[in-house]
Amino acid sequence: MKLLTLIASIALAAAGTVHAAGEKHDHAHEHKPMHGGVVVEVKDMDYELVAKPTAIQLYLRDNGKSADVSKASAKVTLLTGAEKQEVDLKPAGDKLEATGSFKVGPGTKAVAVVTVGGKPATARFTLK
Repeated sequence: MKLLTLIASIALAAAGTVHAAGEKHDHAHEHKPMHGGVVVEVKDMDYELVAKPTAIQLYLRDNGKSADVSKASAKVTLLTGAEKQEVDLKPAGDKLEATGSFKVGPGTKAVAVVTVGGKPATARFTLK
């Protein structure tokens, strides 16, 4: 179990390579949170993670427009201090979502492995 935590920690340390919202880009759409979450861009797709103690939501935007998540899935790994929690997200309207009890707060790190159309992508977040 400690090895998994170490691997997750190393993966999260690499999060600095992900473009965060607010940076200047050469394309027309903005990367502002539309649902009160944290936005990162991976391969021209915006991922917005909204993490609350009772729900984890992930919104996807392609070129500024909501992406079809009806056949998508995601697994989010949350790291809060030394605690690790894995959450499976399922389609719920215009987002991927899970409800339950989650330990989240400022500084929580999250890694989302999202599969859309059979293609996986990894997005890394640090909650504010």
